[in-house]
Amino acid sequence: MKKKIIVTLLVVVVISVFAAFAPAEQEQTVKVCVSWNEKVHSLIQAWQDYMEMYAAELEPETGIKYEWIVNVANGDANLQNNNIQDCINQEVDYIVARAQDSGTIGAAIKAADAAGIPFITFDRASTSGEPTTHVGEDGYLQTRTTAEAFAALLKENGVEGKCIELQGDLLDNTAVLRHNAWKDVEEELGAWTTVAEVPTEWKAEKFYQGALNALQANPDANCIYVASDFAFSSVENALSAVDKLAPTGEENHVWVAADDVNPMGYEAMKAGIIDLGTTWEAYSVSVLFVDTLNKLVKGEAVEKEYLISGRLATPETVDSLEYLYSLDPKYTD
Repeated sequence: MKKKIIVTLLVVVVISVFAAFAPAEQEQTVKVCVSWNEKVHSLIQAWQDYMEMYAAELEPETGIKYEWIVNVANGDANLQNNNIQDCINQEVDYIVARAQDSGTIGAAIKAADAAGIPFITFDRASTSGEPTTHVGEDGYLQTRTTAEAFAALLKENGVEGKCIELQGDLLDNTAVLRHNAWKDVEEELGAWTTVAEVPTEWKAEKFYQGALNALQANPDANCIYVASDFAFSSVENALSAVDKLAPTGEENHVWVAADDVNPMGYEAMKAGIIDLGTTWEAYSVSVLFVDTLNKLVKGEAVEKEYLISGRLATPETVDSLEYLYSLDPKYTD
């Protein structure tokens, strides 16, 4: 009987020793191709950094280790599609892309689908092909939030608005949504009349020249809507050229609504040049993306679209917004 007990104990000890020194279950490594249309804007680098940081934080819990394969198209839609094809040739597991052109990214989506690779559009939705899912912010709601608050601000100050609209790149579906929201609120609330619509193609020089031309052609313009404040110094230069760069409260102040609250816009808001705007989120969207990607890797069902809402900011409230990337020293110009 004692021999049986001793043998049993020896077996338990041997099993315990082998268990202690046996290699732990390996993590699942997943290759993700990240196709950026460009990286001129600090917001894009913030997205990437937050994605990688959040995924790494979750790794011990999920057992999913991501290998990020990043390419940048430098504003060229054809190059972006070629970059994505390169990722397909490398047999990556997933593709995520911020489209340069919402109307042509569909070709890359179809190529990935043919190769059996799930495709996530990020920030800019496709208008030319259906991805596995889309993750981003609600561009229409963003500008609607801004426009409704701007209408209330103008009415509160007794201003009959004559506004210049500085649009984005209308090949970008988000820019189209922002324009549509601005026009809808204008028609519904009647707080302003848009006296000039200026396409900028998201180019700093066109923000400057377009704003300057519109201000000179409409000297009675007293308000501006800027579809994104990433290049707001160009707008400030145009205002300065016509002696209308002044903070709220001064006689020659032009009322300004400018979306996104990028670092340049944040500085202008704190200086009282921008009166209000709604954030285009960095951290929250990146978290949403990683959570969605984890669902796909685990084989869980995903919805066709995941959108978050931005947050209205004013000079008085902007510093109280948590996770605002414009307050992160890494992304401050």
